[in-house]
Amino acid sequence: MKEKLKYGQKEIKKIKGKKLERWENKQKNDYVIKITLPEFACLCPRSGYPDFATLYLEYIPNKWVVELKAIKLYVNSFYNKNISHEDSINKIYNTLKKRLKPKYIKLVGDFNPRGNVHTVIECCSDTEIKKRKEKR
Repeated sequence: MKEKLKYGQKEIKKIKGKKLERWENKQKNDYVIKITLPEFACLCPRSGYPDFATLYLEYIPNKWVVELKAIKLYVNSFYNKNISHEDSINKIYNTLKKRLKPKYIKLVGDFNPRGNVHTVIECCSDTEIKKRKEKR
């Protein structure tokens, strides 16, 4: 007997192939949006073991802001994917950067330790990387 999908599973399945929902930024001021996603999960591509992380998204919107339910569902869609820490954070970062076209964006994936190893992956917009190089 085939098991029925739960509500959340149906919602996640619906987003496949859809563009991440965004809303128009109606504000003229520059401001920072900070979103914490504490329940990120994916599967190790080598072992199949689950990896858990807290994601920290920070961006300065230009014309668009991400709809909060959409980002939640998008991030939850990684739950059963076999994908590395680096690939998952870069994929999420690239999707957000392409869809929102923000003035600045940074995404940090702080992965829970596994096997005595703690990993933090950080992607940030080019302007931030240039600033860091100039400070050296």
